Amino acid sequence: MAIVSGFNHASFTVSDMDRSLLFYRDLLGMTLEADRELQAPHISRITGFPGTRMRVANLRIAGLMLELIQYREPVGERPPLRTCNVGNAHIAFDVEDLPKLCRELSARGVQFRSEPVEIPSGPLQGGYVVYLSDPDGITLEFVQRPQAA
Repeated sequence: MAIVSGFNHASFTVSDMDRSLLFYRDLLGMTLEADRELQAPHISRITGFPGTRMRVANLRIAGLMLELIQYREPVGERPPLRTCNVGNAHIAFDVEDLPKLCRELSARGVQFRSEPVEIPSGPLQGGYVVYLSDPDGITLEFVQRPQAA
């Protein structure tokens, strides 16, 4: 029997909520469901940081929730965000026509780690994958699944 019963949300800590909303909502097309300031004793207990104040936004895409948190107090540090660092994470999104999307987003200033890479073997054989960075350097992955034969 599974200990967990489902997926609730993924969360990223960001440095500037307005800038992140421009990226995730306006550029990537996610739907903003909530944007609020939080400061309450239970928030401090959950995070383990006394006096926590934060701005939290919830965005939805394809039935999944992405939570963005900008801590007002305490102000966090900016560690190296390399995908090889233990504890670093990323989210992958399915997309259509990855080469075209990369050209369009590059023209709008989005930083990609490479050109779309064709997958030569495995379950995604014939598909394409690329890593990109959000405004805080958080890694996202775009996946174009292989065309059905």
